[in-house]
Amino acid sequence: MSPTKNVLNYSYYPGCSLHASGKEYDESARGLFKALKIGLQEVPDWFCCGATPAHNVDELLSLALCAKNLELADAVEGDLAVACAACFSRLKTTQHKLGENEVKRKQVEQAIDAKVSLDKPVKHLLEILARDFGLENLQKSVKKPLSGLKIATYYGCLLTRPPDVPQLDCTEAPTIMERVLETTGAETVAWSHRLECCGANFTLSRPGVVLKLTGDILASAKRAGADCLVVACPLCHGNLDIRQKEIEEATGEEYHMPVFYITQLLALACGVPPGKLGFNSMIVNPTPLLKEKNLI
Repeated sequence: MSPTKNVLNYSYYPGCSLHASGKEYDESARGLFKALKIGLQEVPDWFCCGATPAHNVDELLSLALCAKNLELADAVEGDLAVACAACFSRLKTTQHKLGENEVKRKQVEQAIDAKVSLDKPVKHLLEILARDFGLENLQKSVKKPLSGLKIATYYGCLLTRPPDVPQLDCTEAPTIMERVLETTGAETVAWSHRLECCGANFTLSRPGVVLKLTGDILASAKRAGADCLVVACPLCHGNLDIRQKEIEEATGEEYHMPVFYITQLLALACGVPPGKLGFNSMIVNPTPLLKEKNLI
């Protein structure tokens, strides 16, 4: 497959965060896929997947929300591309649960007044890049190598868990983020906290928990010699980026560690102009680091 041919086309579910607090994730994902000539067509009339709150309150509601979005996605050609780790988890979980439980499936079909779509593949952007487009093609598409940049890849809780649902990579020792980023010439560091929880939705209800967990993550990345963190989840990004100054004040440690969405760095490497990647929306300013590494 040549990286110059537009042979891959996907329906696209951005999710709520990517149209709001995580808009730089959406902008950089679209920019990256355009540079790679991979088609993305947004699902018409999509709405919230329910994320963590819905399935903690009402399982039927959470399943129905995702099932309806899957039905809407059927109107668009191609497998369903998803960027947010939480949206990816909920959509995959819905297909998994309804595929093995006919009673729940019928309840959901009654709730949404439609047949549940279980056959449309739901794919995280990482899966599309690594497997559908291919690492070799991705490497050929790099115009600005990220040589000299040391990255701590942060998976968090949802990208690979639980084992029988996402099926994105090995649950306990995933490497897909590292393999994708290393096509750019960047170095990924070995570190201890890449699968640890950041505190997720406790960011408002129990901020002390989030400060402790995210502080440990940042400390681990710093010990490993990372210049920056890379994430694929808007909530993880918020906790690690927005809370970083507060963590520094609480611990006395200084990190100044930019937290990038993986699509931001990949798009930069593939020649997308920095001004279109949302770097100015990040709380921890990435400009000094990117200038130091001669990347902008």
